[in-house]
Amino acid sequence: MAIHGNAPIKLLYAFILIPVTYFVFAPVDAAFAQEQRFEQEQIRMVDIPRVSGPPKFEDFINDIPREAELVITDFRQLDPGDGEQISRPTTAFLSYDDKNLYAAFICKDDPSLIRATIARRDGIGRDDRVTVSIDTFRDFRRNYWFEANPYGVQRDGMYTNGSNDATFDTVWYSEGRIVEDGYVVLIAIPFKSLRFPNTPEQTWGVMVSRTIERNNEWANWPYVSWRLMPTWAGQFGVMTGIRDISPGRNMQFIPYIGASRLSLWNPVKPGLQYDVDNNVRAGLDGKLVLRDALTLDMTINPDFSQVESDSPQVTVNQRFEVFFPEKRAFFMENADYFQTVENLFFSRRMADPQFGVRLTGKLGGWGIGVLAGDDRAQGETVPEDSEYYGDRAAVGVFRVYREIGDESRIGALITSRDFAGSHNRVFSLDTRLQLNRNLTLTGQWIESRSRRLDGTHRSGNSGFIRLNQGGRNLNASVYYRDRSPEFETDMGFITRVDMREVGGSTRYYWRPGRGTFISYGPSVSGSVIYDYDGTLTDWTISPQFRVELPRNTLLSFTRNERFEHFAGMDFRKNSNQVSFSSQWQRWMHFSTGVEHGSNIVYRPLPGLQPFSAKSLDANSTMKLFPMPQLQIEETYLYTRLAGKDERGTVINNHIWRTTANYQFTRELSLRAIIDYNAVLPNHTLVPLEQGKLLGMDFLLTYMLNPGTAFYIGYTDNYQNLRYDPMVSPWVQRGSFPDTSVGRQIFAKFSYMLRM
Repeated sequence: MAIHGNAPIKLLYAFILIPVTYFVFAPVDAAFAQEQRFEQEQIRMVDIPRVSGPPKFEDFINDIPREAELVITDFRQLDPGDGEQISRPTTAFLSYDDKNLYAAFICKDDPSLIRATIARRDGIGRDDRVTVSIDTFRDFRRNYWFEANPYGVQRDGMYTNGSNDATFDTVWYSEGRIVEDGYVVLIAIPFKSLRFPNTPEQTWGVMVSRTIERNNEWANWPYVSWRLMPTWAGQFGVMTGIRDISPGRNMQFIPYIGASRLSLWNPVKPGLQYDVDNNVRAGLDGKLVLRDALTLDMTINPDFSQVESDSPQVTVNQRFEVFFPEKRAFFMENADYFQTVENLFFSRRMADPQFGVRLTGKLGGWGIGVLAGDDRAQGETVPEDSEYYGDRAAVGVFRVYREIGDESRIGALITSRDFAGSHNRVFSLDTRLQLNRNLTLTGQWIESRSRRLDGTHRSGNSGFIRLNQGGRNLNASVYYRDRSPEFETDMGFITRVDMREVGGSTRYYWRPGRGTFISYGPSVSGSVIYDYDGTLTDWTISPQFRVELPRNTLLSFTRNERFEHFAGMDFRKNSNQVSFSSQWQRWMHFSTGVEHGSNIVYRPLPGLQPFSAKSLDANSTMKLFPMPQLQIEETYLYTRLAGKDERGTVINNHIWRTTANYQFTRELSLRAIIDYNAVLPNHTLVPLEQGKLLGMDFLLTYMLNPGTAFYIGYTDNYQNLRYDPMVSPWVQRGSFPDTSVGRQIFAKFSYMLRM
């Protein structure tokens, strides 16, 4: 067919662009790298002084003489001007005592231009802020980072081999204040919140940073650049002088208790009848650190994170499963130990565990991750008359990797899930090889073996390999993915099998560093997929042009050309996409995107074939900051499918969310969420009911630290239902979502004990 004939030609253009762009621009990029290498090698050795007691915040405000400190002033930009001096004077002071590492920052600026909010913990990603990054094992792969905004609001995380994990939480202290000529921040990091070698004297990697949001500016000491050297922590300064410290006994326990009352509409009973469930739930998370390197975590009845809410996503007319990230604390911490190129461990597959245990950490050049637990949910999905009803699944995950050189490693991962007489085992080998300063090879081989409840067996395999060339201006990659039809993983997030895929991308951004344009340039990505029978099932090519302007303003234009072989038919798809985002004003952040073209109606009414339709997808988000304590966020998602002939509208989907958060103090906050989701289908074309859902969610939080907190919450969900016993004993669909279908009030208290 013509579609098949055009596909290889269009994809050939995409893949020719990758090496052509590389050979044209790589010498330019290499020359730039060579010019900068001298500075890259000037990594400073610093000796941090010991103080007799904690520094006082007011001393930095009033410039009162203090004990000896390590003073740092030479901050260099990473963005937008690579290696240029920071645009605003900044001074950092480092010291330590028996219990804490201290970092103070004096940041000069015009107070009227500073961007800062009194937000919830971890909610400062768009504020001006200062950061301390520490590589305690100095293995150049893994480092802690702690940052605070001008009000002292905290955010922390862990950076590991190119993966930034902001779900990491620990206990530390910070204070901040905006003054007449800028702002001042003081940070104290307890040694018991860190992991480091058990030696008399420590040698750590360290980096201190300042982010100025309105300038798109990120400046650091020492000068670093991830575009020139993939070993991020390998560019840190070398901090010596920390002697005779201990992380303490390294034991932590967080018991919690929660109570809830749920009233839920029962749709299988006539009329509006509700099932009421009063529930009291208690649990315990425990932590024990072994040899200052391995962390043993245990949980009983892990918290289901009622205090968190999934971000709205479009779920109608999706060919594959939609991904929702993990929210439970036990599974989020140290999750990077179990991550591989292919997502073989997706912890939300453990829907209702009663217990769990996890061991993670490093021994020399070895990384280890072990997790075991159960899942009561699977025994509740089988019929009540089944002999397996009420049984639970047993889950096990084992991960080990060996570091090679500064940035390479090889590892293995095994996952296992057993339920009744069935099981699923997955075995994997993976590697990441740093071939030179900017060239990386990533690969993974996987094998699965399964036995189902009916006694049948399946086995399959999967493979992935990618070559990536990175640089300040140029980035190009090619990859190959192979998944056999029989491959399956119960614990992973793999949406598709029976595929052989080749793909790649390339981009080149010019970076003037100053003036109107921060960066601009083209990119192109593409892929082609065949199944194991040799049938062309998909191809795509997406050229884009992107412009970055001051004040975090981004504008991009994308053209998408696609082909899909679905349900035995061939479909050609195309679309034009425009995206725009900006933080031009400190009191408002705005982003929007529109994609218009064509798509497939994947699941029409029985008797109808899937068909092509005109599509429109739009999204917009506006964040308002009318005062430092108040944040309001408006999100709107719209999806429309319309037949290309007399069929007319197929689906309209409106998703709207309003979120408001008022922070009375750094500890006390009140959050309100209103969700509206309307699915308006054409009943003659798709098997969907007209559904309108209105949800309200209120949460009062008092949080002293990530483990000690008190919550009171209330949720109420309404649907467009009508009940008229004169018409029918059953509930009918109405026009407005004004009938409550689920109402819950809950309270939860947790307390952290550290020894």
